[in-house]
Amino acid sequence: MPPRKPSPVGAHIVVGSGLVSGGLPYAEEIGAEAVQVFVSNPRGWASAAGDPARDEAFRRACVQRRTPVFVHATYLVNFGSPTEATRLKSVESVRGALRRGRRLGARGVVFHAGSAVDPGDREQALGRLGGLLLPLLEELTEEDPDLLVELSVGGGAALAATVQELGPFLAAVDGHPRLGVCLDTCHAFAAGHDLAAPGGVRRTLNTLRTTVGRGRLKLIHANDSLDPCGSGRDRHAGIGVGRIGTDPFAELFRHPSTHGVPVIVETPGKREEHARDVALLKALRAS
Repeated sequence: MPPRKPSPVGAHIVVGSGLVSGGLPYAEEIGAEAVQVFVSNPRGWASAAGDPARDEAFRRACVQRRTPVFVHATYLVNFGSPTEATRLKSVESVRGALRRGRRLGARGVVFHAGSAVDPGDREQALGRLGGLLLPLLEELTEEDPDLLVELSVGGGAALAATVQELGPFLAAVDGHPRLGVCLDTCHAFAAGHDLAAPGGVRRTLNTLRTTVGRGRLKLIHANDSLDPCGSGRDRHAGIGVGRIGTDPFAELFRHPSTHGVPVIVETPGKREEHARDVALLKALRAS
């Protein structure tokens, strides 16, 4: 049996003063082995062109440090929306994130699964999603990042909150190989996957592998939850200080589906708190 490939542990990094001048020092100070960044306002539609020279400097630095990079698209993306303007803006926003992601050498661009808005419109929403997302996936070249769908917290008309709901989501794009999965532990817990129960992480990951196949999981957002299982609320907590607790994150690293998959924290706080969460996850990985 080949040796287990360790999962690099990192964080969504603060880049307020620039990717190179702010983001790289922040990543180094918190001990990040992988990074995730926004390349535009996460709560707006406008794309930021960025500076090609600075993007290239960031890419080179991450290659030298062997640091995997991921880009998170705006939170507003919803390919299944009943509103045409939202759907078209989603396409252009994700296309812009892919463009910047390619310059940054990113492995993936994360986008939220979205919602039908009307619970009775789910099938039609998946059809709308497929009609827009499949052409985007077909545009990708070998140099482009993969697109990674992030499961939502559930409730309402979410298109993919539980790992089982990834089945119809993937079917809507004909199971395209360039669509990967980003699993957020807080979201999964909020959607009803009881990660805090004994064996809960193993069962969830087994179900994920059965639903989407081996190798589809490309990124993990490791976040504890302020709210109980099934709450439908997206409130992150530091690792081990929420309702999920510490042991499930150790179980996460032991599952074969996660071997080599980067783990990113999106926990509250600043430099000190993020350094603590990264260090704790590294210790759990070692155990």
